[in-house]
Amino acid sequence: MEQREAFLSKYENQITIFADYLEEFPDTDELVWILGKQHLLKTEKSKLLSDISARLWFTYRRKFSPIGGTGPSSDAGWGCMLRCGQMMLAQALICRHLGRDWNWEKQKEQPKEYQRILQCFLDRKDCCYSIHQMAQMGVGEGKSIGEWFGPNTVAQVLKKLALFDEWNSLAVYVSMDNTVVIEDIKKMCCVLPLSSATVGESPPDTLNASNQSKGTPAGRPAWKPLLLIVPLRLGINQINPVYVDAFKECFKMPQSLGALGGKPNNAYYFIGFLGDELIFLDPHTTQTFVDTEENGTVDDQTFHCLQSPQRMSILNLDPSVALGFFCKEEKDFDSWCSLVQKEILKENLRMFELVQKHPSHWPPFVPPAKPEVTTTGAEFIDSTEQLEEFDLEEDFEILSV
Repeated sequence: MEQREAFLSKYENQITIFADYLEEFPDTDELVWILGKQHLLKTEKSKLLSDISARLWFTYRRKFSPIGGTGPSSDAGWGCMLRCGQMMLAQALICRHLGRDWNWEKQKEQPKEYQRILQCFLDRKDCCYSIHQMAQMGVGEGKSIGEWFGPNTVAQVLKKLALFDEWNSLAVYVSMDNTVVIEDIKKMCCVLPLSSATVGESPPDTLNASNQSKGTPAGRPAWKPLLLIVPLRLGINQINPVYVDAFKECFKMPQSLGALGGKPNNAYYFIGFLGDELIFLDPHTTQTFVDTEENGTVDDQTFHCLQSPQRMSILNLDPSVALGFFCKEEKDFDSWCSLVQKEILKENLRMFELVQKHPSHWPPFVPPAKPEVTTTGAEFIDSTEQLEEFDLEEDFEILSV
């Protein structure tokens, strides 16, 4: 095992060296879009680079405690999609607690919420979104520890782990069959305030997408912040060019959390685009495990990518992707629905569908609830018979070569 990790570590460091020689951003008048914000490259380059470096960057790590007690102590070579899932979720938590306009500055004291967000992702079994928790929860999705995930698998794992995260209190919705159902999301996110919730009382009907949230007066449902993930297959062996414009449009939406995807067995976190090139954060660098310091903070220097980000032609993207969106309030979701109607559903070949009502031929929608156990339960799964207890949905895996 140690020899394998040493080999992978050496290989990953070579990738980092090659990355240093990639072309900088070209001198152009074009707009760059990063997670719902636009930057004019010619006059706002430093602002653009600052915006990109503020995103939490998760990479392969080594020398953490073995997963499951006897498993791997590094995720080099297999954890890239898990790291990308962490990055998308971290961006949702930044938006939830600090706002999209929050910016990170090197060696500057950060808000306590920032430190708490970062600690959710440390490589320790007691951190709710650690590589340990994700890998073990992946067992319930049919993935053994150390096996590569696809975009849909990582989405399902995040959905399950979020049930144990009371601080962030996220509703995670992963669409099925390329379809987002407004009714189901409203059912999951509209929760009655504790003061007015009584046994047997159900939320009033707020399923009209045009409704606007106007605070939460007594009796009106509060909105549970929504992480919406849409796994897609945008072609057979390569992305179909007919989807390119709609895919780029998603990065312009204020609710954008980017996309998970990449090339065969190489996952990237896509955060924006310039022309027909996608901009991404790359997890394929192996760094040493970082733990909390004695004062309770985390040295965050290795959690931000300070070099110019990488780019790739959108047509080189593997067709298996997952789009992410964050809606802090109900009005954000209603606005997102309007943007989808206007920009995505106008196409003849639609990238995905947005429907008002739950399809009658689908099983009934039951909002996910926290299991009655004191841990995630993932570590108790040791036989294939027990896997049947989990909802295994169709996987959108990146094609192997």
